[in-house]
Amino acid sequence: MTQTRRPVLVGISLAVLLALGVGVAFVLGDELGIRSEPADVPSETLVAAPETPAVGPPAFTRISAPASARLDLAVSELDDAVAEADATDGAVTLDVSVGDGPADDESYSLEGTADALRIVAAGEAGAVRGVYDLAAAVRDRRSITEHLGETVDSRLDFRMADLGAVGVTVDEAEWAEGDDYSHNSKAFADVILAEAPYIDETALEASRIEFEEYVQHVLAEGYNAIAIPGFIEYLTFDRVGDGDDVYGADDTHVARALAMQEAFGPMWQYAHDLGLDVYFRTDMLMLTTPLEEYLEAEFGGLATEDPAFWDVYAAGLDELYAAMPYVDGVLIRIGEAGRVYDLPGWDYYSELAVTTVDAVRAMLTAFTGQAEAADREVIFRTWSVGVGAVGDMHTNADSYRAVLDGIESEQLIVSTKYTLGDFYSHLPLNDTLEIGEQRRIVEFQSRREFENFGAFPNDLGVLYQQALQRFIAANPRVEGIWTWTQDGGPWRAGPLSLELKAGFWQLPELNTELAVRLARDPDADPAAITADWARRWFSDDPATVDAIGRAMADSRTAITDGLYIGPFADRRVFAIGLEPPPMMWIFEWDIVTGDSAVLDVIYEVSRGRLDEAIEGGPRALAAVERMRAEIEATDAASWHDPALRDEFLATLDYQASTYAFLADYRTMFLKHAEWHDTHSGEAYEAWDAARLAYRASAAEHEAAYSGDPYHPAYNLTAAELGVDRAERDLPMAWAARITLLLLAAWLAYGIAAGYGRAKWPGARAARAMWVAATRPWRAVEVTRDLGRLDRALLVAVPAVFLAASRGIQTWFLAASHLIVTLGSWLVFAIAVLLLLRLARRPAWPVLAAIGGAAVLRIGLLLAVLTPTGPGGYWFEFWTDPLARSIYVTIAFAAFGWVIVAAGWALAVQLGARRALGALVAAVGAVLAVFGAFIATLGLESALTTWNDEMALLPWGLSRILGITVYLDIPADTAWVAAAAGVVLVVVGVLLALPWRHRSRAAAVA
Repeated sequence: MTQTRRPVLVGISLAVLLALGVGVAFVLGDELGIRSEPADVPSETLVAAPETPAVGPPAFTRISAPASARLDLAVSELDDAVAEADATDGAVTLDVSVGDGPADDESYSLEGTADALRIVAAGEAGAVRGVYDLAAAVRDRRSITEHLGETVDSRLDFRMADLGAVGVTVDEAEWAEGDDYSHNSKAFADVILAEAPYIDETALEASRIEFEEYVQHVLAEGYNAIAIPGFIEYLTFDRVGDGDDVYGADDTHVARALAMQEAFGPMWQYAHDLGLDVYFRTDMLMLTTPLEEYLEAEFGGLATEDPAFWDVYAAGLDELYAAMPYVDGVLIRIGEAGRVYDLPGWDYYSELAVTTVDAVRAMLTAFTGQAEAADREVIFRTWSVGVGAVGDMHTNADSYRAVLDGIESEQLIVSTKYTLGDFYSHLPLNDTLEIGEQRRIVEFQSRREFENFGAFPNDLGVLYQQALQRFIAANPRVEGIWTWTQDGGPWRAGPLSLELKAGFWQLPELNTELAVRLARDPDADPAAITADWARRWFSDDPATVDAIGRAMADSRTAITDGLYIGPFADRRVFAIGLEPPPMMWIFEWDIVTGDSAVLDVIYEVSRGRLDEAIEGGPRALAAVERMRAEIEATDAASWHDPALRDEFLATLDYQASTYAFLADYRTMFLKHAEWHDTHSGEAYEAWDAARLAYRASAAEHEAAYSGDPYHPAYNLTAAELGVDRAERDLPMAWAARITLLLLAAWLAYGIAAGYGRAKWPGARAARAMWVAATRPWRAVEVTRDLGRLDRALLVAVPAVFLAASRGIQTWFLAASHLIVTLGSWLVFAIAVLLLLRLARRPAWPVLAAIGGAAVLRIGLLLAVLTPTGPGGYWFEFWTDPLARSIYVTIAFAAFGWVIVAAGWALAVQLGARRALGALVAAVGAVLAVFGAFIATLGLESALTTWNDEMALLPWGLSRILGITVYLDIPADTAWVAAAAGVVLVVVGVLLALPWRHRSRAAAVA
């Protein structure tokens, strides 16, 4: 009867294991969620403006304007612009008339005649704007009478810039290293001291001069607001509780805050008084150690959903505006935070803690209420990186509404990037800017962080114009822009380019000028603005300006083809609950990635347009060559400064070098993926040729630009990890084939041993493994009286196959993977053996069952490694949901069968209960040992090491956000696993122990 039941039990066991495998495969596929869909990417057609002669300015023989700080500065800018012109043409007088209308009305009329101009404005802002517009026309070599007889107004009244590079020290060594991915600008790092008196007055004076120059610069360009990093550094929290609840009376945070107010207050007031609205820009939550301790004691933690929690920060805002009344509001980001944004060594830090709809609404309710009472404004950024329940409010209209519907304070401004994602190309325009009842501003970035930090020519005028025209037409609440003139991304991981200070900053300055001029007049001609920029910074010569215009008209082709793979970038891709950016193969900034997840998915999405994907590289190079030819053909003597011509040529040489190795790299990895997909020898040969080309072009790039702070070599560490593994794929495939043949031969040897060949050397061991793996209830029988050689083989053979298969799977390059995998098997086996020893039962039946079942599981792994090696294994995993699901289902069932076989063999010797206990204890031991091991190393550190060796996810992930943050893995996961393991060990041991009192009671009965 038992023999009749066993096949049924086996069938049930396999059915359950397969069902569980199906469940695992489904959950895995759902979690990965890899898919793509078409995207509505705006098309860009750039042209050069018609060649036009430069217009020399007339001499201003008289300028009459009411006396005020703002008008005096504007007149000074006009005087300087004329003085810096090579020559003047004619003479003119200027009268400025200011009415008694609203002071912030920017409209004005330009009246009079060509030699007697008159600016008539209702308020001071319009008069100031009129004078600045004349100065801009002079600098751009346009006629100052182009608006004569017209009323000039700005379509968008709010135009904010960031802090630029003010307070940032030009230290070439910091940029030359190229490995500092901190997002902290370190602005004023030499001004703010760790100890009293907290401020270095000499450094402060230098920063003050820089700041005033920058303020004058952005005012002249047309901006009227500025975002300044900082907030909590200025607070004493003396309005919370009794005044010393957060900081004690002697706390250095108080003294530093007061010193900060005194040192920097006059600078911010200078900007405010000259017409820039000043906003403090901060992450939420911003914390200090005493503040966090207070919040935890008062609210039991960072209780961001509790309205009372935000009263603490609202009190801080009350204090801020009382101490610094010239501050006009606060700008808040919740979507990014952490140490990568903080200044090391300072007790001011950010936490990603506002991640739910209720938390955001509680925060905004508190802050808008405070702003209404204080007559200030709150700018809330919708930007996020996919973390938490509000992680997609930047790109998802439903999430935006869930967060912001009903919060309609007129003191609230919502700020959103113009792209449906980050500042990349190949992205749709952000349709969330078309909804909502809140006041809206549009974010632009001049020094495009993901497009080599503005070091390559990159004319965004057409794109900016499309965005502004669409948003203004769709949403009457759009009222302004915020231009990141300098900020965004890691400051020192890319080219050294600091606005007004260092590097070829004039290139990204074009986009700063485009953004503000198009905000004022969305119908202006972007090509004409580009020509104005060329005349302002480079040359008055019409032919030279025309050549620069033609070069810049090619700049977007070079960017969009050279840094992106079009067939992939033009689709919206989704994975792991997130929407990866359209670049990805450069993840991020300067890290050329080598991970299989990204590169294989790029191939899969581009599969139908593979030739087009590859041809993008040569197209981009051709565009760069055309640009270089245009610039080189200009006469150096026609440039304001011939050194700028040299710099332009140098940056194009740098771009060409970068694009050369990127073109080879894209061909290489796409052809490698094609080989995995088709098993084509032609694809393999194409990959190998591209590999050799990449090695050569990458070496040339690194030799030319490594250590150059202004034109730094790209970071190829991750790419090299991928190439090293790709080079081993075919050898590993052959190793898998040979190992699989040996494994099959060993199993065949075991099967054959049942037919009268048991006396062959090792035959009994092979037979025992086969029988124990397929019929574990016979494990005791087939392992009885094994000889020394057979016992050694019973342990050695599965161990060798296990080590070999895992080594092959990891290209023999992932020590951490082998340590955890092989170590887990070892801990599991030792735990079982210890319990058997305590029970005084032989270990060989269980070892045969574990080893035999494991060999079957190893055979499955080797089989999927044989076509094209580990790279092919991962290619199928990332790109073929059906194949992945089938493999995961069978692999899980096969792994589960190892546990079942071990349990069955144990049950024959110990009984079902004790066998179950032994298995539970063994599994618990694995969790406890390796959970504690990984937790001790640090989960993020352990995952980073493993990922670096396996090259599965982007290498830059841990260097930027952190793998645990990106995948939303709780930081204490490893400790939780270890604790669960301890519990399982205890439960398992209790189950495995003999329960003698029950046996005795049964005997008495």
